[in-house]
Amino acid sequence: MEDDGLVLLFYAPGQKKLRFLLSPVAMVLFMLLLLSPFASPLSDEGQALMAIKASLSNIADILLDWDDVHNEDFCSWRGVFCDNVSLTVISLNLSSLNLGGEISPAIGDLGNLQSIDLQGNKLSGQVPDEIGNCAELIHLDLSDNQLYGDIPFSISKLKKLEFLNLKSNQLTGPIPSTLTQIPNLKTLDLARNRLTGEIPRLLYWNEVLQYLGLRGNLLSGTLSPDICQLTGLCDVRGNNLTGTIPDSIGNCTSFEILDISYNQISGEIPYNIGFLQVATLSLQGNRLTGKIPEVIGLMQALAILDLSENELVGPIPPILGNLSFTGKLYLHGNMLTGPIPPELGNMSKLSYLQLNDNQLVGKIPDEIGKLEHLFELNLANNNLDGSIPHNISSCTALNQFNVHGNQLSGSIPLSFRSLESLTYLNLSANNFKGNIPVELGHIINLDTLDLSSNNFSGHVPASVGYLEHLLTLNLSHNRLDGTFPAEFGNLRSIQIIDMSFNNLSGSIPPEIGQLQNLASLILNNNDLRGKIPDQLTNCFSLSSLNFSYNNFSGVIPSMKNFSRFSADSDFFESCCCMSFSWYHYAIGHGPPKLVVLHMDMAIHTLDDIMRSTENLSEKYIIGYGASSTVYKCALKNSRPIAVKRLYNQHPHDLREFETELETIGSIRHRNLVTLHGYALTPCGNLLFYDYMANGSLWDLLHDNNTVMEAVDPEVSITCIDLVHVKKTFQLALLCTKRNPSERPTMHEVARVLVSLLPAPPSKVLGAPAKTFDYAHFVKGQHRKMDGLQPQQDNNSTNAQWFVRFGDVISKSTL
Repeated sequence: MEDDGLVLLFYAPGQKKLRFLLSPVAMVLFMLLLLSPFASPLSDEGQALMAIKASLSNIADILLDWDDVHNEDFCSWRGVFCDNVSLTVISLNLSSLNLGGEISPAIGDLGNLQSIDLQGNKLSGQVPDEIGNCAELIHLDLSDNQLYGDIPFSISKLKKLEFLNLKSNQLTGPIPSTLTQIPNLKTLDLARNRLTGEIPRLLYWNEVLQYLGLRGNLLSGTLSPDICQLTGLCDVRGNNLTGTIPDSIGNCTSFEILDISYNQISGEIPYNIGFLQVATLSLQGNRLTGKIPEVIGLMQALAILDLSENELVGPIPPILGNLSFTGKLYLHGNMLTGPIPPELGNMSKLSYLQLNDNQLVGKIPDEIGKLEHLFELNLANNNLDGSIPHNISSCTALNQFNVHGNQLSGSIPLSFRSLESLTYLNLSANNFKGNIPVELGHIINLDTLDLSSNNFSGHVPASVGYLEHLLTLNLSHNRLDGTFPAEFGNLRSIQIIDMSFNNLSGSIPPEIGQLQNLASLILNNNDLRGKIPDQLTNCFSLSSLNFSYNNFSGVIPSMKNFSRFSADSDFFESCCCMSFSWYHYAIGHGPPKLVVLHMDMAIHTLDDIMRSTENLSEKYIIGYGASSTVYKCALKNSRPIAVKRLYNQHPHDLREFETELETIGSIRHRNLVTLHGYALTPCGNLLFYDYMANGSLWDLLHDNNTVMEAVDPEVSITCIDLVHVKKTFQLALLCTKRNPSERPTMHEVARVLVSLLPAPPSKVLGAPAKTFDYAHFVKGQHRKMDGLQPQQDNNSTNAQWFVRFGDVISKSTL
């Protein structure tokens, strides 16, 4: 029989059974039909998960198994956890996977979810309202993403929620008061967002809430007395809270930490704050006034006391010495007066003592030497006098010692050599004298040594060169003499050496070329001589040199190590000053030398510039001035420069001329062209500037589309009227006219500026203001203003502009 793909049914006599004859094709169809009851499409939850995946980005190698075609068992997908019985999704954890995109509203279709953890990704968009449909949710963590918008009110529908973490996003708007309707909420962390408005007072009355994290927002209002109703921790640090500390603050007996720092809280510290049993009391960075309450000295549980950066006055209460368990005492940045209480030496657990930036007087108490656990001692910027107590060396754990900016005198205690843990030593801006002790070279862990602005004398000890961890060495502004120690070549970690304004002599040792981490070498205003060593070209990190006001001779080394940087890179946009003032040369005596003010010129010579411009050929001229001609010079491996050739030379004013050029070369402003160097040559004085391909400042000021680009950002915030800005610039240009008769007087300038101010309140009119004749500012025009009509031509001259505003000036009064 021909196989036509049909199923034939026939009866076989004698066997009383039906027999089937199936073709091969029919057999396949039969099997598919047989299996079809067991093959079902992806469930609703599976489809919701696929919708969530579709809204995410950066998932290529992360959610490979989220595949409804090849793997329909979504319970086996990464981050998805299902109930063992119902096989419904109860947990979704995609934390710290660098996922982008948004949270899909389909999250609300996973109605059995108990935990959602998406923290530590790059998710943006808003928190979907549909998340309120996850009625079984207990744990919700969306922290450390880029979510924005309001906190959805629908979250308050999650009656089983115990943990809500939305910190470190970009959420805005107020804190929904409906969050108080979540009965089981134990942790609410909304820190580091942009939330505004007041803190809902009902949050404080939540008896279940154990942690309320609100730090780093823009919350306003006052610190409510209701805060004492919280039984857990409340962190409101870094907001805009105002008002005073409630007098009832002492009733917050359940608090272990009170941190209201970096707000705008004012007034005095209430006396009953001493009734708190907190381990941390941080009131830092507010506007608190008055004296430090002595009752704080009775808070025996304090481990950290931070009252810094306020406006507190008066003496430091000696009773603070009773705080025997306090490890950190921060009182810096106030206006405290009087001496340092010797009683502070009784704080046996103290490891951090910061009293800097106050108005303290007197001597450093010897009792400070009793603090054997002291790690940091900062007494900078006070009015302390006397000498450093020798028993400070008993503080063997001391890591940082800073007395900068006092009136301390005497010498450095030789016992400092026993401070083996010391990494930071700053004695700058005092009246210390004598020799720098050789023993400082034994403090092997020092990374910063600042002895600047004192009266130290004698030689620089070679032992300093063996401080292998030293990063910064500042010996400037002293009376040191002798030579530059060759042992400094052993400072392999050093980044900054400043020995300027001393009396050092001799030459720079070539061993300095071994310092490959050296970024700044400041040696100006000494008596150094000889040749600048070629080995400096091995200092690959060097970005700032100042050898000015010395007696060096010879040629500047070719700084080939800097040629690896492109001329327009950020490296050259940073402050890379290289000053070789008073380098020994004279016009007409030997070849002229190139003086480099910025490092990107250091790879070129004057011959390079003259060769590139064919000895300042006319074909490279790009502009003329009253006293100069400007040439364009394209140097190899560098951006083009503009060479300004001055017509007049003033050899008798050479020193003044060079000083002025160095000052100009040190100025950095986005609207001023950088002076990179200069050369004094027989054919004229040459100045080397950036080449401005897009025009000059004049072009910028006369283009309505770019004039605001010439305004500094801090000015443009308040000066947003383009017309007023343009008028002010044009008035300034008038004042720069070469001919004095073309310039307005200061009295006239003042009248124009006053006319641009907002109208003052009405006054009783006085005598008519004197009128001025402004027509004489216009060349070739009659001095009469009769019939002169205002014009709107933006290309009109500055003088014509001044005339157009003559009426405004004459009608204004000062």
